Amino acid sequence: MALATPLRHPLPVAAAPSTAPDPAGPSLTARRALSSGRGRLRSSLAASPSPEPRRRPRSVTAAASAAAGRPTVLVTEKLGPAGLDLLRAFPNVDCSYELTAEELRAKVSLVDALVVRSGTRVTRGVFEAARGRLRVVGRAGVGIDNVDLQAATEAGCLVVNAPTANTVAAAEHAIALLAAMARNVAQADASLKAGKWQRSKYVGVTLVGKVLAVMGFGKVGSEVARRAKGLGMDIIAHDPYASVDRARAIGVDLVSFDEAISTSDFISLHMPLTPSTAKLFNDETFAKMKKGVRIINVARGGVVDEDALLRALDNGTVAQAALDVFTEEPPPRDSKLVQHENVTVTPHLGASTTEAQEGVALEIAEAVIGALRGDLAATAVNAPMVPAVVLSELSPYVVLAEKLGRLVVQLVTGGGGVKVVKVVYSSARDPDDLDTRILRAMVTKGIIEPISSAFVNIVNADYVARQRGLQIIEERILLDGSPEIPLDSIQVHLANVESKFAGLLSRSTIGSDGPSPDSPHAAAAARWRPPISRPRRAGASPSSRQLWGKGCAGHSAGRGHTTDGDVQPRGWCPAGGGPVQPETLGWE
Repeated sequence: MALATPLRHPLPVAAAPSTAPDPAGPSLTARRALSSGRGRLRSSLAASPSPEPRRRPRSVTAAASAAAGRPTVLVTEKLGPAGLDLLRAFPNVDCSYELTAEELRAKVSLVDALVVRSGTRVTRGVFEAARGRLRVVGRAGVGIDNVDLQAATEAGCLVVNAPTANTVAAAEHAIALLAAMARNVAQADASLKAGKWQRSKYVGVTLVGKVLAVMGFGKVGSEVARRAKGLGMDIIAHDPYASVDRARAIGVDLVSFDEAISTSDFISLHMPLTPSTAKLFNDETFAKMKKGVRIINVARGGVVDEDALLRALDNGTVAQAALDVFTEEPPPRDSKLVQHENVTVTPHLGASTTEAQEGVALEIAEAVIGALRGDLAATAVNAPMVPAVVLSELSPYVVLAEKLGRLVVQLVTGGGGVKVVKVVYSSARDPDDLDTRILRAMVTKGIIEPISSAFVNIVNADYVARQRGLQIIEERILLDGSPEIPLDSIQVHLANVESKFAGLLSRSTIGSDGPSPDSPHAAAAARWRPPISRPRRAGASPSSRQLWGKGCAGHSAGRGHTTDGDVQPRGWCPAGGGPVQPETLGWE
């Protein structure tokens, strides 16, 4: 009974069929339910092909640490005292600051978790140097562009961040820069301290009635919008993933990218740095802006082409810029952009308040400790995030899903391998209220681990499936009944494979079927064993099949009963033993 987790050890509450439980093991949680659309039957593609990676062996040091039962956390950048105190109460803590890339790679194989801020780059080389031991990377802050998420996922390493503690601080800093820029506060301050009195030079602009475009309407962006409305500004926003209703609730209109940049007087950037947003604000983008626009960036320096911004400042397209972040941090001392008369700069102070620093330290410490204990934080960024209430509700089905995967793969023979898996969920719940991502991961784990050296968990399940060319298709069947029970049954089918059982050779699909753990025959189902080769009893018809302990009260100890011909799901034991739910071993 192993719950697939983002970490390298199984949960303490359940043991995998082939491994012993590890008390340090993890589990999963997450935030959003999988949206599957509407209708009675739905299908979604979860994985598509490519070659399989080799699993790295775990180090001797990792094994020794696991045996000791006390994990080690490496902190590479300064963390608030409250966060460090919380960490020290659980694992061993190694605070080693300003490590070179080589020093980091040397130390990472000795630790179970790594806590960084924005100054430490956690590259593929770091994950490879960890040799499978590193289980959690905690980013003390929001942005995770300094962590190679793909490499972390391939290694089965969970990445968590602290996205909420510094939200207000970042929003307040954006507003502070906006107001300071509009009234030339920094320039006037420097001028006066230089002994000058230049009132006429530093005439600013008022904010009331001006249009502010918020580019990225997430946590920080929405807080900036709320505060800017209090200043009398008109707010528009662009975010391809934002909810229209959520924006309207605070009086913000969502518009297209081109409309946002071409109609606004101020533009505040709040998007993450991704391949699609890198240098998004370039010569072409600046050319579309209203002449005299003012730009604030407290997000990521890389979203702005700094050379293009300098040109836009020089030709007057951009009147002023206020920057807290830069492509290279710290920027070069002779940076023309930093030295520009119309640019206000701060050294990445967005989260630099006493309250935010303490909050971030506590939030990331709690997330890392929770992950090491097996309670995955809701801030995981490279794993499906399933809320704790959903995880608790689905926990019996999680165990069942892995067992069904392990069972069905044992029925396969021949050299063709498994390429297509169909998982069918029968439930009285609306599919939008049924999050099956964790179940899909567990089926994948059950199918792949018994036949390969790959380690599969919730973090890398879809990736490993793609690497092996395994296609997972999910279907939902809507039943009549009470939605209080999440699932009535789970079926796992393998398509276009050969079965080990002669009775199945004529079928192109084989599968296994698990009932709801809440059903009356669930206890017997947990002890179910697949059919094995046994002599047919005298007088039995050639089409008889032997079923073992599947929910029948009279035969649940494994004596089995024989049925002639096809067996109907949820039929009755012909010997009078009670209700039976046979596996769909190709003869439904």
